[in-house]
Amino acid sequence: MLPLLENKFGQTPDTASKLKVGEDLFVAFSPEREDPNNPNFNTSTIPKVVGGVTENCLEVAAKLYNKVIIRTVPVSSTQAAEATKLLENIYRSVNIALVNELKMVFDKMGIDVWEVINAAKTKPFGFQAFYPGPGLGGHCIPIDPFYLTWKAREFDISTKFIELAGEINTFQPYYVVTRALEFLNDIGKTLKGSKVLILGASYKKNIDDMRESPSLKLIEILREKGAEVDYSDPYVIKLPPTRKYKYDMSSIELTVDNINNYDLLLLSTDHDNFDYNFIAKHAQMIVDTRNAFESRGIKTSNIFKA
Repeated sequence: MLPLLENKFGQTPDTASKLKVGEDLFVAFSPEREDPNNPNFNTSTIPKVVGGVTENCLEVAAKLYNKVIIRTVPVSSTQAAEATKLLENIYRSVNIALVNELKMVFDKMGIDVWEVINAAKTKPFGFQAFYPGPGLGGHCIPIDPFYLTWKAREFDISTKFIELAGEINTFQPYYVVTRALEFLNDIGKTLKGSKVLILGASYKKNIDDMRESPSLKLIEILREKGAEVDYSDPYVIKLPPTRKYKYDMSSIELTVDNINNYDLLLLSTDHDNFDYNFIAKHAQMIVDTRNAFESRGIKTSNIFKA
C-alpha cells in the first residue's frame, strides 16, 4: 500500500505529487489480537503491538492507540509487528499439534490424554496446558503460520515445525471419523448408512464464527463414507456458505426423539449451553472430541473419546 499512498493514488502520473512517509503521511502496522468470547479481555484491555515505517510513524500510531488501548508495545518495524503475530499463532498451532499427536499415541496405550494434561498443569512453572480437539478453526491459527512458510521459501528456509504442526492438526478430523467408525463397528454397526448428528458447528465454543471450523470438514468426511449427517448448534441456526463449503443445512433441535434417532452423536464444539446430562441420557452413542462430558462429571458406557 505504501507506494500507492506516497503517489497519492487516484491521480494521474503527470499530476501526482510525491508524499514522503514519516513527514507527509504516517504508516504503521498493528496486528490483531482477539480472543472471541473471552470475558477477561476486550480490544481496549489487550496490549497493542505497533510497528511504524519510520520513527515518526511509530510515534503517531502509538499516540493514537494510547487513547483507547491499555498499553502499546512499540517494535522496530512493521515487519517485526507482523512477525509478532505469526509467533503468537505458530506457538499455539505447534502446541495444539503436540497434544493432538499425544492424544493419538496415548489412545493406543490406553492412557487418557486429558487426565495427563490436567495432572501436568498442576506444575506451577514450565508448563502451559493446551488441549486436543477435532482440528483447528478460526481465521488465525490454521492459516497465519503458513504465511511465514511461504515467505521463508524465498530465503531457502524450510519451516519444518510449522508444516508438521499443520499436517497433524489437519489430520485430526480424519482421526476422529476413524475412531467413530471403530466405535460403531464394536457394536456391530457400520458408518455407511448410519445417522450422525454433529454437536457444534462453530470453530470455538459459545460463539457463532464458522471460519475454518473443523465441523465442516467432519461433515464432508462423514458424507464421503456414506453417513447421513446433520448438526445441532444454538449459535448457528443455518450453515452459512464459506470459501470451500456450501452446505444447505439447518440446526436440529435437541429433543428426546431427535437425539435418540441418531446412531451417533459427535461432539465437535463444546458449547456451555448444551444440556450434557440430557444428551447423554438419550443418545445411543456419543463420540466426545473435547472431553466435555467427563469434565462435567458425566461418565456413561455410551460415551467415547476421540
